[in-house]
This record gives sequence, C-alpha cells and structure tokens, in this order.
Amino acid sequence: MYMNLFWSIQQSNIEQKIKEAPDSAYEIGVVIGSYLPFVVLAGIAYAIYYYNKKNRGSD
Repeated sequence: MYMNLFWSIQQSNIEQKIKEAPDSAYEIGVVIGSYLPFVVLAGIAYAIYYYNKKNRGSD
C-alpha cells in the first residue's frame, strides 16, 4: 500500500518536471535521476543476496 502511494507521488512529480523541462536533455536527466536510486538499491540487494548465498553454501 505504501509503495503504491510513494510510486504515484513520485510519478506525478516526474511528469510535472518533464512538462516544465527547458529541453530534452533535462528530461533525460530527470528520468535517469528518478530511477537510478532504485537500480542502485536493487544492485546492492542482489550483491548482498549473492554474498550470503555464496557463504552459506560453503558451510
């Protein structure tokens, strides 16, 4: 539930910034800046998962 609320708030904020963008380079920056934190967190989560899976298998 909270994730849907957060997602809808962020999505409307992105759409508003794109509408007010001075040029296409700014639009690309907004999109990358909006989704990059999620990609980084997913990468960190996968690294932790892989590290724990590797260490658990050696016991």
